Amino acid sequence: MVLELRPAKLPSRAVAFGIDLLVMCPVVVALLLVALPGIEGDPAMAAAVGLAVYVGVFVGYPVTMETLTRGRTLGKMAMGLRVVREDGGPIRFRQALARGLGGLIVDFGVASGSTGVIGVLTSLLSERGRRVGDMLAGTLVVRERQGMPEQAELVMPAPLADWAKALQLAGLPDALALRVRQFLGRAGQLDPGRRHALAHDLASQVAAVVSPPPPGDTPPEAYLTAVLVVRRDRALSGPVPAVPEQRRAPAGEESGGFVLPH
Repeated sequence: MVLELRPAKLPSRAVAFGIDLLVMCPVVVALLLVALPGIEGDPAMAAAVGLAVYVGVFVGYPVTMETLTRGRTLGKMAMGLRVVREDGGPIRFRQALARGLGGLIVDFGVASGSTGVIGVLTSLLSERGRRVGDMLAGTLVVRERQGMPEQAELVMPAPLADWAKALQLAGLPDALALRVRQFLGRAGQLDPGRRHALAHDLASQVAAVVSPPPPGDTPPEAYLTAVLVVRRDRALSGPVPAVPEQRRAPAGEESGGFVLPH
């Protein structure tokens, strides 16, 4: 499977971070100039206000921007970068918050003495350029322009809506979900024969770890789409009550128009 995310390199991420600093630092200074004159006689209060402003801007700005824009700050927009989940999906508030706090406390802030040394070292040592905040949040930064074009939102195929409510997805690994997402995002660019073969292969892999099997004669791409839609929606809504485990089709048994691998 050749469809892979392209992790952003440290230089482009550093430039994006520098652009964001150009946005955040003036905001911090402006807020301090407004807040501190009124509490000059109270050093403890001044320190508390300074800390609140620092945290509010250096965590609030990236968390807010990445949540609202699905993974981009102004710096990342300028450099063509985006933060995504490890499975390639868009991040939400909880990932953005974990990433922002990890950056403030470990990567660029307290633990690294505000030098960013920990963030730089972990990015260099990580195969996919992830810093500690990314590891805590389950995210990575990718090159959007070259390798991660904007993709249409996945929509549940209507004939599979009722069946999909009982899906058991605990056995679906992130790496396989990522390959499915990449395939669906670029299926229209593939040769029809290659597209059919990849869809069949991915559907067989997914059916081996997901239950119940799809209805008979379900097209592989529709099946893969339904699985990812359910996975996305459950990630947004949080844990759902477990449903009784369905019998999985034994190896080689036909399921939904494709054959599970032996």
